[in-house]
Amino acid sequence: MPREVERRRRLHRTDWMALLSGVLFVVLGILVVTRAITDWLVLVGVLVLGLACAGLVAIIARVVRGK
Repeated sequence: MPREVERRRRLHRTDWMALLSGVLFVVLGILVVTRAITDWLVLVGVLVLGLACAGLVAIIARVVRGK
Protein backbone atom coordinates (compact mmCIF):
# COMPACT_ATOMS: atom_id res chain seq x y z
CA MET A 1 0.00 0.00 0.00
CA PRO A 2 2.72 2.60 0.78
CA ARG A 3 4.31 2.06 -2.66
CA GLU A 4 0.98 2.76 -4.35
CA VAL A 5 0.56 6.02 -2.43
CA GLU A 6 4.13 7.05 -3.24
CA ARG A 7 3.63 6.27 -6.94
CA ARG A 8 0.48 8.40 -7.06
CA ARG A 9 2.34 11.35 -5.57
CA ARG A 10 5.01 11.12 -8.26
CA LEU A 11 2.43 11.06 -11.06
CA HIS A 12 0.53 14.14 -9.93
CA ARG A 13 3.16 16.82 -9.52
CA THR A 14 2.24 20.30 -10.63
CA ASP A 15 3.60 21.33 -14.01
CA TRP A 16 4.32 24.95 -13.18
CA MET A 17 5.36 25.95 -16.70
CA ALA A 18 2.09 24.72 -18.20
CA LEU A 19 -0.05 26.16 -15.41
CA LEU A 20 1.51 29.63 -15.47
CA SER A 21 1.64 29.76 -19.27
CA GLY A 22 -2.04 28.88 -19.43
CA VAL A 23 -2.95 31.57 -16.93
CA LEU A 24 -0.83 34.07 -18.86
CA PHE A 25 -2.55 33.30 -22.17
CA VAL A 26 -6.02 33.50 -20.59
CA VAL A 27 -5.25 36.86 -19.00
CA LEU A 28 -3.72 38.24 -22.19
CA GLY A 29 -6.70 36.98 -24.17
CA ILE A 30 -9.08 38.78 -21.82
CA LEU A 31 -7.02 41.97 -22.07
CA VAL A 32 -7.06 41.84 -25.88
CA VAL A 33 -10.79 41.11 -26.11
CA THR A 34 -11.66 43.93 -23.70
CA ARG A 35 -9.22 46.21 -25.55
CA ALA A 36 -7.32 46.99 -22.37
CA ILE A 37 -4.13 46.40 -24.37
CA THR A 38 -4.20 47.86 -27.87
CA ASP A 39 -0.47 48.16 -28.58
CA TRP A 40 0.87 44.88 -30.00
CA LEU A 41 4.42 45.74 -28.94
CA VAL A 42 3.31 45.93 -25.30
CA LEU A 43 1.41 42.67 -25.72
CA VAL A 44 4.45 40.85 -27.10
CA GLY A 45 6.66 42.30 -24.36
CA VAL A 46 4.28 41.15 -21.62
CA LEU A 47 4.04 37.73 -23.27
CA VAL A 48 7.81 37.26 -23.42
CA LEU A 49 8.29 38.52 -19.86
CA GLY A 50 5.48 36.29 -18.58
CA LEU A 51 6.87 33.19 -20.29
CA ALA A 52 10.33 33.98 -18.91
CA CYS A 53 8.92 34.23 -15.38
CA ALA A 54 6.97 30.98 -15.84
CA GLY A 55 10.14 29.26 -17.03
CA LEU A 56 12.09 30.57 -14.06
CA VAL A 57 9.45 29.30 -11.63
CA ALA A 58 9.45 25.90 -13.39
CA ILE A 59 13.25 25.66 -13.12
CA ILE A 60 13.24 26.60 -9.45
CA ALA A 61 10.46 24.07 -8.74
CA ARG A 62 12.44 21.33 -10.47
CA VAL A 63 15.61 22.17 -8.51
CA VAL A 64 13.70 22.18 -5.22
CA ARG A 65 12.19 18.77 -6.06
CA GLY A 66 15.65 17.44 -6.73
CA LYS A 67 14.95 16.20 -10.22
